Amino acid sequence: MYAVIETGGKQYRVEVGTELAVELLDAAPGDAITLDRVLLVADETETSIGRPLVDGASVSAEVVRLDRADKVIAFKYRPKARRRVKKGHRQEQMILRITDVVLDGRSAADAARKATADAKTERERVEEAAARQAAEDAALAAKLAARSKPVEEAPEAVAPKPRARAKAAPPAESADTAKTPTKAPRKTTRAKAAPAEGAPAESGDAPAPRRSRTKKDE
Repeated sequence: MYAVIETGGKQYRVEVGTELAVELLDAAPGDAITLDRVLLVADETETSIGRPLVDGASVSAEVVRLDRADKVIAFKYRPKARRRVKKGHRQEQMILRITDVVLDGRSAADAARKATADAKTERERVEEAAARQAAEDAALAAKLAARSKPVEEAPEAVAPKPRARAKAAPPAESADTAKTPTKAPRKTTRAKAAPAEGAPAESGDAPAPRRSRTKKDE
């Protein structure tokens, strides 16, 4: 259902949930107001046209906030006279949200709520019922578990851990062994005898150099 209303010298087509900006009215933000100047009301089956207003029709709205319209620029000039005038203006206005359209006791808000409820599919209704049942079952299970909770038994005494045995000390050495130090065996090296003078050199040895004769040898 929609309606055509008149306010501030202008006409607006509205329905439930519509937000529109109108001229300032005697109301504050958050107030609920009723617009009586309804020129037309129509739904899917019937249309009522007022002459000039529709009898028994009204539109309810809620004041959302106060606002200002976009700036309008007014520019005037006179050619060849160096006269230029530029002005800006922002009109004060009020934002309304339509909450209901009533005609002969029929409410558009009630019809919208009923249509929303009927628009729910069977699957959504089944899901809601299943979720509700699951919540109830969970609450019942928690209640039964709290009633049948067993008494907690005292914890058993913990047996002490066995101590680790000390490692046995190595056997002490005897007094004789301690006094007599062990001697490393000597390596005996035989000195090679120098070969006699004039004797032939062994195989593998270099020949000895000859010594020059001196006066002492004579």
